[in-house]
Amino acid sequence: MKTSLAKKEYSFFDLYDKMVNDLNTGKKRLPNGTIYQKRTIDNYVTVKMNLTNFCAERNFHLRLRNARKLNRRELTIERNYWNKFYKKFTDYLHNTKGHYDNYVGLHMKTIRSFWNYVSNDRLLEIGNFHRQFYVYKEDIPVIVLTPEQLQFLIYDKAFENTLSGRLKRAKDIFVFGSTVALRFSDLLSLAPGNLLKVDNCYYLSVKSKKTKRYSRVKLPDYAVEITQKYKSQNKKLLPQISNPNLNMAVKELALLAGWTECTGKRRERRGQPKEMKKRLAQYRFCDLITTHTMRRTAITTMLTLGVPEHIVRSISGHSPMSKEFFKYVAIAQTYKDQEIDKMHEKLKIKVQSTIKY
Repeated sequence: MKTSLAKKEYSFFDLYDKMVNDLNTGKKRLPNGTIYQKRTIDNYVTVKMNLTNFCAERNFHLRLRNARKLNRRELTIERNYWNKFYKKFTDYLHNTKGHYDNYVGLHMKTIRSFWNYVSNDRLLEIGNFHRQFYVYKEDIPVIVLTPEQLQFLIYDKAFENTLSGRLKRAKDIFVFGSTVALRFSDLLSLAPGNLLKVDNCYYLSVKSKKTKRYSRVKLPDYAVEITQKYKSQNKKLLPQISNPNLNMAVKELALLAGWTECTGKRRERRGQPKEMKKRLAQYRFCDLITTHTMRRTAITTMLTLGVPEHIVRSISGHSPMSKEFFKYVAIAQTYKDQEIDKMHEKLKIKVQSTIKY
């Protein structure tokens, strides 16, 4: 007996593999016509690996079904099937694997994208059950250097002289990255051709790998000096180092700089905050600095020191309504408020000292 159209099933993983292949070959592209980045494709591969493990460990048969001719009862069964999948898979990621909301949210966002691929690219009528997959998001505190901390790294020669050659190179990369607001992948890809000299002023001209947008930013003297320092050593503007190694180096730099105040680290699981510990102790500021801190520091420093928001966005590549950008605005405003409070306190003390009783 032939399987009816209403009950026809499609292999979930066969279609998933076709999607990944289409991403790799460029057959499927972003709406603006550009190909998907390797990092994005790697995320899709990771999601498939976790789905495969989930199905094996939980004995869950994952499939897609043609929903075009399902009656009301069959549609209800199909909806309940995907509700069951969502609950079991998120439980698996949260509870069994111990992941937090952003990681789980990435998986559900990827599965929703895959669903759209099957519907729109493969033209298979599988319903819209993916719309009930809630995408978890965490509000993770942004770690940035204050203008005073960045100034210390730039100009304190006594501190620089205590550093090893490895840490001096890491400091130069970190300072440069904290000035130009580039993503790490763009920063380490900089070549001499990205450096422009116009009327004795140096500019950095870059096309972002992620957004494909061009940006040009004027470089201060200390940033120009950094590029000149490594000019004859390699084909890139900056020393080459892997992301993990630079992460370790900047943490060591921050420790040597004395930035050891307890900051705490919180993540969320199902929207509930969880305090994280490091070997039974709280995280310190130096423990939380990463390569991401460079770009975030550059953005907040510009905003804090009065550069208009639209100019900062043009440099960072954020859209006018970017939620991520609003975080930086809030951090910059908090810093300004703290500085104003200090001024008010000093004024109060000065006024009180002049009062005669």
